[in-house]
This record gives sequence, structure tokens and C-alpha cells, in this order.
Amino acid sequence: MTELPDLPQTPLTPEEPDHDIFRPIAIEDVVSGQFDQEAEGVVSPLLTKRVLPPQAESPKLHKVLAQAGLGSRLEMEQLILEGRISVNNEPAHVGQRIQYGDQVKVNGRLIRVRIDPPPARVIAYHKPAGEIVSHDDPKNRPTVFRKLPRLQHGKWQSVGRLDLNTEGLLLFTSSGELANRLMHPRFGLEREYAVRVLGALSNEEKQKLLDGVMLEDGMAQFGSIENGGGEGSNCWYRVTISEGRNREVRRMMEAVGHAVSRLIRIRYGAMVLPHGLRRSTFMELDEADIRALTHAANKADAAREEADATTAKPSRPPERRTQNPRNRAFGAKKPGQGAGGQRRAKPEGGQPDPMKTSVGYIGADSFSRQRKEQGPGGRSGGPRRNGGRSR
Repeated sequence: MTELPDLPQTPLTPEEPDHDIFRPIAIEDVVSGQFDQEAEGVVSPLLTKRVLPPQAESPKLHKVLAQAGLGSRLEMEQLILEGRISVNNEPAHVGQRIQYGDQVKVNGRLIRVRIDPPPARVIAYHKPAGEIVSHDDPKNRPTVFRKLPRLQHGKWQSVGRLDLNTEGLLLFTSSGELANRLMHPRFGLEREYAVRVLGALSNEEKQKLLDGVMLEDGMAQFGSIENGGGEGSNCWYRVTISEGRNREVRRMMEAVGHAVSRLIRIRYGAMVLPHGLRRSTFMELDEADIRALTHAANKADAAREEADATTAKPSRPPERRTQNPRNRAFGAKKPGQGAGGQRRAKPEGGQPDPMKTSVGYIGADSFSRQRKEQGPGGRSGGPRRNGGRSR
């Protein structure tokens, strides 16, 4: 078996070979067909076992009670042996570990104990077309949750959804609070898509999509539109949007008379879909990447509040808009670009454009770590081509 290439230490340049499995997926890769060739690989270069590595062990019951001032550790162990302590209304045992949310009673009285909640876990999943983002489906269609790793405690919550026929990057987290911050429209995190439509968009149609089109559930608008190429009547575009309404991108294109034949999400905020993450596989983000993702959501929230404050102040008569002003976090274009959108402006707030370099985006550290842990070969835990679960 051929060994995987070593992780590059510097950003790719036009003169270097374009084989970095950690490089973000770009619209050019989708249009050229390279994205499909890599995504259909039999063996994933990333470690994707269905059971995540355990987190740090929870504290022992007798130690937590002693820290709460109820007595020494030996005294707490004696109370446990005498059956005077219960956890979640079940008799406790010596050496038992407890976690955040457990109810501890001593002699039938509820005791307040301090246990830090477990840190949030986040995984990035490459969703293929044909899977739904739901725990229960009356039609018994394949769901993304069947492919996810098992959590020892709690359950995965999806950060937004992708419809049945949409593919690409889908984030999951064990933290409901983090999920809300990442997907709530108030925080304005951009979603970036590669979208293929039937027939080319005219400049007037592009401007209409940027200014806003009326859908059944209200106005919707893109933050930016860039031409992606294509052959014949199939035309690719790279679009950004800061909402996650049901089938929103498809409905917007249909509103200007163009049917969507393929839709791929290639970025969520500053988290991108990399070449190394093949269809139906996932990878867990490291603590540093989770902090960066949370920081990105916080920055988007601050930028939104600043924009709202600016809007409330008297200003000069507005000029003709070429983009949605609330979509400027994380790489959206600034006013003055044409509807074709051939240039990509530097994101506000000093954040690096996640599409600029091979390792300058959220998730790079996690991919690098998994690459090192896996070693040569790349077979460990890789999904089967028929979509079966890895064991």
C-alpha cells in the first residue's frame, strides 16, 4: 500500500504539486471533477473509527463529596458502604464516578456538588446525497446519525441541516449552546456553497439574488455570488448565505427561474470541507479548533451588534447595494464588487480567509493530528465503499 504524503509545512504555491489532502475544497475542484474522484475513494486517509476516544475520567463520588465539605474521603466511603448515599436514585458504590447533571443524595437529602460540564465535542462529517439529517424518519431512509460515532454521554446535535439531495460539510456537536451559537441567524455565520444550475445567471438575476428575493417564509438574499464555470447549460456558482432555512439556496435560484441540479456546502463559517474528508466519513475537531470555532461565532455576534448600532445612527443616503451587509464576516465581499464577484476580499476583523492557504483554516490542526496518529497506510477505520459501518 502506498504511504500518504507528508503534511506540508508551508502553504501551497502555484509551482507546487496540488496533492495536499488537507487543502480546502474549492469551486474549481468541484467543476473539474477532482472533488468527485477523491470523495469516492475506497479508503479514507483519515482515522474514522465509530467510537470516539474517551474523554478524561469523571471524578469519583467520595472525592466530590469530601470537596463539598461533608467529611473526609474515608468517611464518605463508609457512608457509601452503609447505603446512605444514592446517585440518580440508585444506591451508590465505592469507586463510582459521577458526571455533570447527576443527582446525589445523602440520607435522602439532595446535595449540591460542583462538577464541571464536559467540554464540547465537535465532528465534521462529509454528508453524501441520499441521507437525511433526522433521528427518526417514517420512510426509514438512511440518516446521517447512523454513520456518526457513539458518545458515552449525551447525543449529537446537528449544526443546521442539509436536505436529502444536498451534500458537503455538516457539523455536529455535543453542546446545545454551541450548536445554537453556530447556526442562529443572529450570529450571521456564512455558509458557502458550490451550486450548479440549469442555464447561466444574467447580471440582473445575480443582482436580484444579492438584493433579495421574496420566498414563502420571507425575504432571502445571498451575501456574494461568484462564477464557477461549467459546460453547456450546466453552470456552477459559488454563493454565500448567512441563514439556514429549509432548501433556501434551491428556492432562491428557482425564484429567478433556474433549477438547481447539484448543491455542495464547502464551508461553514471558517470551517471548510477539506480534500481528505471523503463522503460518509467524519473527523473530530481538537480542542484548539473548537475554541477557534467558538471564537468565530463570538466575532460574528460582535460584528452583527456593531452593524446594528451603525444602522441605528443617521447616515448618508444609501448607495446601491451589491451584497447583503450582514454577511461580511468570514470572507464575504465588500461593497463595490460586481455581481460576477471575481475578487475575494479580505474578511473583516483581521481574520484570515479560510480558503487562502492549506493550513490556515479551522480544522487544520485536527487533520494534522489524525494524520500523525494514523501512520502510513490509512486503512484504520475507513468506511466501506457500499456505505457500511466501519467496525
